[in-house]
Amino acid sequence: MARLLLFNKPFGVLSQFTDRGSPTMRATLSDFITAKGVYPAGRLDRDSEGLLLLTDDGRLQARIADPRFKLAKTYLVQVEGDPAQADLEPLRQGVRLKDGMTLPAEALRIDPPDLWPRHPPIRARKSVPDCWLKITIREGRNRQVRRMTAAIGLPTLRLVRWSIGDWTVDGIGPGELAEICA
Repeated sequence: MARLLLFNKPFGVLSQFTDRGSPTMRATLSDFITAKGVYPAGRLDRDSEGLLLLTDDGRLQARIADPRFKLAKTYLVQVEGDPAQADLEPLRQGVRLKDGMTLPAEALRIDPPDLWPRHPPIRARKSVPDCWLKITIREGRNRQVRRMTAAIGLPTLRLVRWSIGDWTVDGIGPGELAEICA
């Protein structure tokens, strides 16, 4: 039976176990995870938070990470700006990025979610409104959600991956793990 770890990756942590070649030692998965023989199934940028899956099963790792399987990944995204639902239509149609068109995403404006505090906190500016979006994609390009929101004039302030397929970070605190059998 494959091991599957659900990890709530905090802001500022690399999605790898070592930080070779860096003049300053940055936080890595090894600062939080002592389990042996597990590897990340996909990546999550250092400045993003939320669900990172780790497994000891190569086939499961490939099924989770490989874009051919188009596993849904849902993000809660705080953006700068005050868009109406219609302003999110480009995300729903697909956005042209430097590396080509994205697949259509599910995109909704949502009420601010009840999340853990981020350290360091997002800098709030009184003169610039912000709001929260729920965005689901089925591909995994480098910094894709951030680039998509920027392409429609809504720079990302905070990005939290909430779920991958049926797996969710709900109930798992920052830096904490939940282990399930896959």
